[in-house]
Order: sequence, then C-alpha cells, then structure tokens
Amino acid sequence: MITLDSSVLADLAPTGVLRAAINFGNPVLAQRDVSGNPVGVSTQLAKALADELNVAIDFVTFDAAGKVFAALTESTWDLAFLAIEPVRSAEIEFSHPYVIIEGTYLVHDASVYQSVAQLDHVGAQLAVGKGAAYDLYLSRTLSAAELVRAPTSAAAVEWFLEQGLEAAAGVRQPLEAFADKNEGYRVLADSFTEIRQAMAVPKGRKAGAEYVRAFLDRKISSGFVLNALIASGQGDVRVGPTLNEQRQ
Repeated sequence: MITLDSSVLADLAPTGVLRAAINFGNPVLAQRDVSGNPVGVSTQLAKALADELNVAIDFVTFDAAGKVFAALTESTWDLAFLAIEPVRSAEIEFSHPYVIIEGTYLVHDASVYQSVAQLDHVGAQLAVGKGAAYDLYLSRTLSAAELVRAPTSAAAVEWFLEQGLEAAAGVRQPLEAFADKNEGYRVLADSFTEIRQAMAVPKGRKAGAEYVRAFLDRKISSGFVLNALIASGQGDVRVGPTLNEQRQ
C-alpha cells in the first residue's frame, strides 16, 4: 500500500480534486469518445493518479498545448501532459517522458522536398500550431524559413492547405493519418525533433512532482502506458524509458 504525505495531496489536489489538463490538440495522447468525454493515454494516467490519491478528478480540456501552458497563470489545473521544453521548464516541474513522438512535416505529394533540412530556406513558409512543442523547437532552430502560426495544430494543416504554404509541422501520426485519407499529400520520412511528452505540475510543487515521477515510473514499468496507447489505437507510438533505463 502506498503511503501519501499530506504535502503530496496539497500539491496535486489543493482543492480536494485533481484538476487534470487534457490537450485534444495532440490526438496521440488524447481523444474524445462518442459522448465527447476525454479518453486516451493521458486521460488514463490522470484517472489512475486520482485513484491512487483517493480523490475525484476534474478534466480541464484544451485544443492546443500552448493554451494549456498559458492557463498556468490562471491556476486552473494541477496536472498537465506537455512536451518537455526549456521555455516551459522555468514554470513547470516535468516528469521523465512517458511517450516519445516525432515532429515532422506534411507536404504536397508533388513537392520537391524529401527531408526536413530542405525546408529551412529563405522564402519557405511553414504552418505550425502556436505554442506547440514543435513551434518552440523550430523557433529556436530554423535559420531561414518562416513559421506561420495557426491557433491550433489542426488549424496548422488547414492553413497549409488554404494559404498554399510549403509544409505543415506536426506530430507524425496525425499527419500520416491525414495523408492516408487525402490524396496528394505525404509526410517526410525523417523528423526535425523527438518530442518528449511528460506529466507536469506547476513549478514549486516539489512533493507533488516527486510523487508524479515515481507514479509514472511504475506505470511505464508495469505496461500500463503501453496498454493505454494500444487501447486508444496508438500502439505504434514509442513508450518512454523508466528512470533506471535512462541511467543505464
């Protein structure tokens, strides 16, 4: 039986309820069921944590990761599922990654581009979801291409189509799903970054952060994360390593 310190509950459920931010902007991590309720690996992890803490859960939903991060100042959530990024680390305590996914580009089938590096040139306009992990990464690393920021990752694909941009940046799986359903598009074989998705709590909640790391480690080791991915149709996504595996 797991013993809970009062400081853990004070950090993770200060209102008596675990308020979990769920981002529907990344369909690898969260989806809606037929009733519109959140499902997916992040939802299952949040529920399991609430059960372990013996508290109720309240899902606070968003359509973009940037909006989850922006809501931090409003104190609307106690737990979130976000990609590890330096700009976020100043205000968030991250766990190790539970899922590792690729950031890449969707392009027109007839496009000359065959690799991500070819898109970083003067005149290239790349659609991206504002505040997404790949927006933050590309903002740091692109030397010549221009980012065109849509309000969400889904909107980035729409802007790519409507505005005749060179590419849309995003998570590989949903981009490939789009290409499979729509003729005339393809996803580049390589990637510009690996996106490390982690559990997160607001900065300063150290007891809660340590508990979340230990909780996640157990869930990765037990196969819970892999099974949740498979159950939500995301079985091809790579599960993050345990803490012991990272140290080896």
